Amino acid sequence: MDNLIEDIENIVGPGGVLLGADVLGRSDFWPPMGGCQAKAIVRPASTGEVAKILKLCHAAGQAVVTHGGLTGLVGGARAAQDEIVLSLERMKGIEPVDTVNRTVTVEAGVPLQLVHEAAEDAGLLFPLDLGARGSCTIGGNIATNAGGNSVIRYGMIRDQLLGVEAVLADGTVISSLNTVIKNNTGYDLKQLFIGSEGTLGIVTRAVLRLRPLPRSSNTALVATDDFDRLGRFLADMDAALGGTLSAFEVMWNDFYQLIVMEIGNHGQPLPPTHRFYVLLESTGGHEKSDRARFEDALSEALDAGLIADAVIAQSKQQRADLWAIRDDIEGLTKAFFPPLVFDISLDIRQMDDYVDEVRAQLSARWPDSRMVVFGHLGDGNIHLVLTVGSHEPGEVHAVETIIYEALGRRHGVISAEHGIGLDKRAYLQHSRSSDEIALMRTLKQALDPKGILNPGKILTAQKETTV
Repeated sequence: MDNLIEDIENIVGPGGVLLGADVLGRSDFWPPMGGCQAKAIVRPASTGEVAKILKLCHAAGQAVVTHGGLTGLVGGARAAQDEIVLSLERMKGIEPVDTVNRTVTVEAGVPLQLVHEAAEDAGLLFPLDLGARGSCTIGGNIATNAGGNSVIRYGMIRDQLLGVEAVLADGTVISSLNTVIKNNTGYDLKQLFIGSEGTLGIVTRAVLRLRPLPRSSNTALVATDDFDRLGRFLADMDAALGGTLSAFEVMWNDFYQLIVMEIGNHGQPLPPTHRFYVLLESTGGHEKSDRARFEDALSEALDAGLIADAVIAQSKQQRADLWAIRDDIEGLTKAFFPPLVFDISLDIRQMDDYVDEVRAQLSARWPDSRMVVFGHLGDGNIHLVLTVGSHEPGEVHAVETIIYEALGRRHGVISAEHGIGLDKRAYLQHSRSSDEIALMRTLKQALDPKGILNPGKILTAQKETTV
């Protein structure tokens, strides 16, 4: 491998390859704690350099693990001692925003927050938004088909992506930087790379679709004590607001209690006595009329008994304060450190029963366990964050079995936003049929016949026989 590393150093130049302590001091998982085991971390600065590196690795049969912002939760960036990490951290270019066609072309290492800022400076909006916006990268967002807070209105990143440039395992560059919304010329090749977690190719550039920057924004935190009414409340608000509902985030009481009462950094906008809290937001084009419609819709919901209490943000600062409650993942992580985190989807009508079953099973086996629940209920996605007092592999496996078997009985999805990686691979059959998994293997074999790209992620590596 030493000769390979030397050849790669000749491609990326001084500082482009990290070795030894510089590698060990980095992390390949979240929350970051150091300890990356890879042989080297390679940091190309262009698509051309990525292509040359992969061509060498393909010829040598060298496994490559791609790193973006390292905010994933399923071990998708974990690297072994005989693997090389390819980090896109130096590829942060953003081309000028096309304000006529409402697009922007960016390199894969650009943090999501910088795309937000570039779009806003041009009077436009890039609607993908999530709590890790300052760290996560566009390439990682594409690789996991990230969702976040605005999926209910704008969809996943799949819906914000017009084209990609990607490098295949053998170094072939597929430049499909489409810039138009309607393109029906054969296979939509970008779909091969969206959500594939770096196992079929490495995305290096992307054409992102931008939207009009909203002229109004209305945000409220509401409370209710009946989960069955949440579905009606969601439907009624979506209809009453004429399709402008852009966020519908639900927090179970355990989450609200922890963030507001125990951590105590966010005030107490509503009493902590209700079973559920909803952070909802509507964005539109006319401040005065949108505000009136928003307030009327909440008033009707209150009169109908769908909600028990509500507070409406009166300023940008109050809006930020309400979102800070939902987005305080740092405080949540510290309280449960190291946390066990699950990202699942299922029928909204089954969510409350599912959570109750999981909580009961966890309490029966680990009486001192704690779990908090929150998520994007508007698109059927919730997060379970918990601790059982141990991170021993046997205990983690027992927790996973409880989470995923209860989900499988309800035909739920084991990963809504973060992908499969290593950590969910053994449970893929809960959400995918054997024929679907076989087709995935066919695609992997076709695009990466030597199995060098992120081996073992999503599917078992070719040299593995069991999970």
